[in-house]
Amino acid sequence: MLHAAAAALLVVAVTATAAAGPAQPVVALAFLTLIAVGECVRITLPGDREQAPIGAAAALAYALLGPLRGLPTTHGVLQVVAVAGAGSLLAAAAPSLSRALPGAFGRALRRRRGRSPADLVRRDTAARRLLTVGFAAAVFQPLYNGGLLDRLPSAGPAYGVFLAVVAALAALCDATLAAALHRARTGLRFPAALEDELRSLPGIGSAIVATGMLVSLAAGEIGLWALPVFCAPLLLAQVSFRRAAAIRATTGQTIATLARATEVAGYTPPGHARRVADTACALGRELGLGTRELALLEYAALMHDVGQLSLVEPVPDGATALLPAAEQQRIARLGSEVIRRTGVPPRVAEQVARLADPCRRPDGGYDRSLPLSARIIRVANAHDDLLTAARGRGLSDPAGRLEALEALRLERGRAYDPRVVEALARMGGRAREPG
Repeated sequence: MLHAAAAALLVVAVTATAAAGPAQPVVALAFLTLIAVGECVRITLPGDREQAPIGAAAALAYALLGPLRGLPTTHGVLQVVAVAGAGSLLAAAAPSLSRALPGAFGRALRRRRGRSPADLVRRDTAARRLLTVGFAAAVFQPLYNGGLLDRLPSAGPAYGVFLAVVAALAALCDATLAAALHRARTGLRFPAALEDELRSLPGIGSAIVATGMLVSLAAGEIGLWALPVFCAPLLLAQVSFRRAAAIRATTGQTIATLARATEVAGYTPPGHARRVADTACALGRELGLGTRELALLEYAALMHDVGQLSLVEPVPDGATALLPAAEQQRIARLGSEVIRRTGVPPRVAEQVARLADPCRRPDGGYDRSLPLSARIIRVANAHDDLLTAARGRGLSDPAGRLEALEALRLERGRAYDPRVVEALARMGGRAREPG
């Protein structure tokens, strides 16, 4: 739906702009070029989301552009949308030209090879960007072109406050659209998806909004030189985000190595950690966890059996769920100590340390300090252990899943969180098949 709306808006905008002729074509070309360049040097944010900070800031600045070196501009909402869309399409077509460009810029363009303009329009980020820019332009441009902002001096604080309000509304619009698209793509509940997007705003999102607003204000005094001058800090911020992404990749490699160690050593069956992680993440989505919580949950689920490496003799089939509670807790604590020394986020070690703790305290009260992620991993691990044991006895997968679910239900409220067990039941007891 959002993709179709963005495509229809772009077609109308391009058609109207071409028919009437672009207002101030040099200005439009300058913004179009910056948007295209920004789209070519994207970064990947947590959750595998792509973002083009410079392109987004340039598009927002054009939507909020009032006077240029003291002279009024006359472009409207549709031209803003047309320029933003044309910049994205030009960036999508750029890989075919990359062979003629040497150096790092040419390599950056070549990495985008294979994405046609139609594919780029269909991308979530492109649709979201176009609708957000259209929203910002629809709020600002009619008021500016209609003369309603003439009472606010373009260099005064009131004008800056008005721009800040419009930019903040555009950021909220972008977060809402991103949450809706994320929900449609992954099935994540909308409140959790919206929370993820709102949490990301203080990071690169705030830098994009601030840069766009600053460029539109500075252009009123120094003209088009504001574009490269005030977008340079955002380019440096992108470098920092790329370094952070490299650190996350290293963390992921560490986690993958630890997850495989128990399998290579013969302590757990092949694929057990991955199956537990997949089931845990599915349960997390069912229970409304956000992207960041799901990432930490996956890390902890992959490494939940690291403590078994301290055992002299392996547990049969690695089924820790069938061990006495005290032994399960000892293995979990040992695994947590190993994880704490790997540079993985501390919350992961905490989740592993508590994954064998019962849901109720000795006095019978519910232990609210027990992390939800730990409760999820315990159910996912027990489900896979019980299903593996059922397969070993020759039961079919449907019968094994039913038996495993009934065993978990018998212990819900004591060893296992009832809410997590029922979430597993709603999912139909699905688990990844052994690879």
